Amino acid sequence: MRETPVFASAAVAAPHRLASEAGRAILAEGGNAIEAMVAMAATIAVVYPHMNGIGGDGFWLVHEPGGRMHGIEACGPAGSLATIEHYRRRDYDVIPSRGPEAALTVAGAIGGWQLALDLSRSLGGRLPLRDLLLDAIGHGREGYEISGSELGNQPNELDALKAAPGFLPAFWIDGAPPKPGARRKPETLAATLQQLADAGLDDFYRGDVGHEIAADLERMGAPIARADLDRYRARSVAPLALKLPGLMVYNLPPPTQGLASLLILGIFERLGPVKLDSFEHHHGLIEATKRAFAIRDRYVTDPTQLDHPPADFLSDAALAREAAAIDRKRAAKLPLRNGDGDTVWMGAIDANGLAVSYIQSIYWEYGSGCVLPRTGIHWQNRGVSFSLDKKAANPLAPGRKPFHTLNPALAGFADGRILPYGSMGGDGQPQFQAQILSRYRAGQNLATAVDAPRWLFGKTWGASSTSLKFESRFESSLLERLDAAGHPITETGQAYSEGFGHAGMLVKHAKGHVEAVHDPRSDGDSRGI
Repeated sequence: MRETPVFASAAVAAPHRLASEAGRAILAEGGNAIEAMVAMAATIAVVYPHMNGIGGDGFWLVHEPGGRMHGIEACGPAGSLATIEHYRRRDYDVIPSRGPEAALTVAGAIGGWQLALDLSRSLGGRLPLRDLLLDAIGHGREGYEISGSELGNQPNELDALKAAPGFLPAFWIDGAPPKPGARRKPETLAATLQQLADAGLDDFYRGDVGHEIAADLERMGAPIARADLDRYRARSVAPLALKLPGLMVYNLPPPTQGLASLLILGIFERLGPVKLDSFEHHHGLIEATKRAFAIRDRYVTDPTQLDHPPADFLSDAALAREAAAIDRKRAAKLPLRNGDGDTVWMGAIDANGLAVSYIQSIYWEYGSGCVLPRTGIHWQNRGVSFSLDKKAANPLAPGRKPFHTLNPALAGFADGRILPYGSMGGDGQPQFQAQILSRYRAGQNLATAVDAPRWLFGKTWGASSTSLKFESRFESSLLERLDAAGHPITETGQAYSEGFGHAGMLVKHAKGHVEAVHDPRSDGDSRGI
């Protein structure tokens, strides 16, 4: 199933072919990597609705050809009506995962597009917004074939999802799940994108689209008010950085789990050299994941509420201390919370070397399930990561930002290579990032690194204990050694499963050409010019 990598002067990678084609077309038109990414983000929001949408959030890493890094945090806070008391009065012990009460945070993705395009213009980008949204609008108006990923998706809490306002008419056909070959035509969403193309992206929050969004959310009973939309702005943030031998790795600060992704790499590095695909390789990454997640679950929260600067955890002393706590031969038993999530990661590099790593999501498949009738937007349920316990690490409060599994990654090598990379997958994102990057650093090419079998440490939906799940292409001798070391092995029996992420990698080589690949587990590919 290995995808043939693209070698080109500029390239994109996305988990749906219509999205990668939208990005390729913008590059061919003379657009830069940021403009190509906005076109991809808009298109995939239409054609991959179980994974993402414009009613969700997004995070950007952008690397300028001169080396300057930019981060964009485009995640919305809890609405002004979203209080712990609001849910307690309705007899909730936890925030519901589906329906209007799950649609409690402002959608930030469009604000992120807007801020990214401001950066694009400062770097010479000149394509009009209408051009960037053209493909997305066309797929909405003319229809598209529903993807294999969506057809095979098995949503959590299906009954509650089906009961969410607007879900069934938007995503099912005659009251039943779509079948292979079925097409969908979200014309109302296309009209919304056309309005944004004509009026500008700010209209989503402070114009006609924002007015319609607020009215629909109010009618549904979601705890978001018009003033919450009006106040929202995406933010430029300084990326976190981790220096490793021969490269610098970047990710985003809280409220994302970017810290955990860097911690895994930093802790693993301090375990010393290992042979690729050996027991030491995989055991080391798994144990580094446990240490990283323990720190993440204790400290990562709204950036205004942090107890410690995230960079403190990435110091040499802190990483050495965490590595020293790892038993090189036995699996540690550490508690781990459950963190599901469906997402899209995409990358782009243009001919000038501008590189983008981007991730966009509505959290669970189809988010809250609520589809706003006047705009055709389905709204995220990211706010379910809040707690109704005031003493928790992430307690619900109006204006507070929830914990995010989303985290785009990018690496800069000492020899001049620039590597945007990432994956969807909730708690799996840092784990999949570490696996594909460790393979690439060990000498595998992009296609081999992304194609290779993966594991996932965590809880399956509804399980009371953690397990270590494996795709079926690992050597049995490795699994036997991991099992003997105390790892709770679960073999999935699947050679390629999207439960192990939709990963992608692109690299701009020092000599100028770009290599790109996306995951055979997805419906996407990489394309170049």
